[in-house]
Amino acid sequence: MNSWDNVAKWYDKLVGEHGSDYHSNVIIPGALKLISPKRGEQALDVACGQGVFCRRLDELGVRVTGIDASPELINQAKQRSPKIHYLVSDAKNLHRFQDNTFDFVTCIMAIMNFDPFEPAIKEMARVIKAPGRILLVMNHPCFRIPRQSGWGFDEQRKLQYRRVDNYMTALKIPIQMQPGYDPKKLTWTYHRPLTEYFQAFQNSGLAVSRLEEWTSHRTSAPGAKKRAEDRSRNEIPLFLALLLEPVRSD
Repeated sequence: MNSWDNVAKWYDKLVGEHGSDYHSNVIIPGALKLISPKRGEQALDVACGQGVFCRRLDELGVRVTGIDASPELINQAKQRSPKIHYLVSDAKNLHRFQDNTFDFVTCIMAIMNFDPFEPAIKEMARVIKAPGRILLVMNHPCFRIPRQSGWGFDEQRKLQYRRVDNYMTALKIPIQMQPGYDPKKLTWTYHRPLTEYFQAFQNSGLAVSRLEEWTSHRTSAPGAKKRAEDRSRNEIPLFLALLLEPVRSD
């Protein structure tokens, strides 16, 4: 069984109909601005989960198909938005779709959970039309590395800083999805340096046309550390967004 199936019901309660507050305030607005969807376009949302981004694209008149490897998450997506086309499918093998099928492909907060990930990149590149576009949004691999990064506070300088203990080494990292309730329920995430991602793009005939780094929208409650905490949120991005396009042969 897919590891996300094991936590699908819990994840659905966490994300809900419209996504977390990060989805609503940072990720979805930023993704829509970068991908610039047009009414009538055909789109594929890879690792769509319970369909949060699919529903937003559908509201804008995009003909969207959502895929996910978790049957339980796809079932939840169908229940929430039965008119949208959802399929259980592995992102690394999109054989059910012909070449040049979609105007754009999105993969929101999921590529860091794929292993291997390069086959998925190549499949996304195969199914987009020319000129097509692919949008990847991920936890920023320079600053958000599970178990290898965290916040610290410099009392002397009165500054909050981000500590990074590991970056260049690729890692497979277990994530406790319900640490206070059922710590044995795990899924996995994979840290990779930017070099590995950009090499995969090159191998797939893709180039990065836009790169954006998104910070948190949150602010701290009043207190002695509020100013330092809010400053660090504005200086250290949580998310990395990459817009990819096929490399022109001319």
